[in-house]
Amino acid sequence: MPPAFVVRFSPTGPWRIGPDSGERDRVETMLHSDALYSAVSASMAQLGLLGEWLEAAFRNPDGPAVRFSSCYPFQDELAFVVPPSSLWPPPASLKVRWKGARFAPLKVVEDLLAERPLDEERWRVDGLSQCLVPADWSRGPFQPAIRSNAAVDRLSGNAVAHRTACLEFSPGAGMWAMAAFAGEEAKARWMEPVEAALRLLADSGLGGERARGWGRFQQPEFREGTLPDLVLGPGPADDSDGGTGPGPATTSEAATPEAGRGPTAAQGAAPPPATEAAYWLLSLFSPAEKDRVDWGRGHYSLLARGGRVESPSAHGGLKKVSRMIAEGSVIFSGTPPDGEAVDVAPDGVSHPVYRAGFALAVPIPYKEASR
Repeated sequence: MPPAFVVRFSPTGPWRIGPDSGERDRVETMLHSDALYSAVSASMAQLGLLGEWLEAAFRNPDGPAVRFSSCYPFQDELAFVVPPSSLWPPPASLKVRWKGARFAPLKVVEDLLAERPLDEERWRVDGLSQCLVPADWSRGPFQPAIRSNAAVDRLSGNAVAHRTACLEFSPGAGMWAMAAFAGEEAKARWMEPVEAALRLLADSGLGGERARGWGRFQQPEFREGTLPDLVLGPGPADDSDGGTGPGPATTSEAATPEAGRGPTAAQGAAPPPATEAAYWLLSLFSPAEKDRVDWGRGHYSLLARGGRVESPSAHGGLKKVSRMIAEGSVIFSGTPPDGEAVDVAPDGVSHPVYRAGFALAVPIPYKEASR
């Protein structure tokens, strides 16, 4: 059970998380793990630890000292997550359109894994946030919004108006993420620096439009524990609204997995036993050659990740696009999925630019929803 901690970010204003399309009038509702890794690395540079951090996190042949999940929403004591794709959506309901929810409370995931039926009277889907929320909530943890701004030419005095999408958070809402350490030795070395890096980000911000003050948050809150207890075990406290959550042997064909459900759904093969273990991804995942993933089974989807470089030698350059396994995917692997960091530096850049694809995954019993 690797040591880990949960961190909660309580925003002090709007957040801008750019979508993969790059459109300014749209906003992503989840900060992916590779972006969080990048932000922490930038903070490590300010702390004078970048060289040691790169060796421990990106160049360690035994795997990274620290793994990060993606950032998911929370509101009050209710934490949301992308549920396991093998279990979501549940069977169709006359009252709740389950498939309209991108995020579900961790307690709902626990109920699904335990094969407990969901109470249709207890939940509703908040359309703006795509969160499954208690039926008596008037709104979800956030809502997308459009903010207008104007750029002024200091010489001519002409102004050009532009609009940018952002997330506006409800009172008591924010984002949470998880960090897991390779072991007690890695925790002893990197717990304090990682916490310091995250505290530094409270002032500099996460995501886009940081020059406008967006992406900032109050000093983060931390809670230590172990995996998988911090996600589904006895670590999180439970409450009447649905549980707090954090408050988680063949050669790999890593380069060419196809999105989907493998032969279980596509080719009519017999489903695996209900008690067979699988891995639920809480982060993005770039499979490494040593990963033993059975791409013919499971429920998984792919994302194409791009972005721009933040480096004095190549600032604003387009990173190379790479495909990654998305959060919420459920995969079969002979060993816990590891992942790797991919060099996505633009051609001609003299140094590597890493995109972290290390898996933060939770073993779960494999089950499929009856659809």
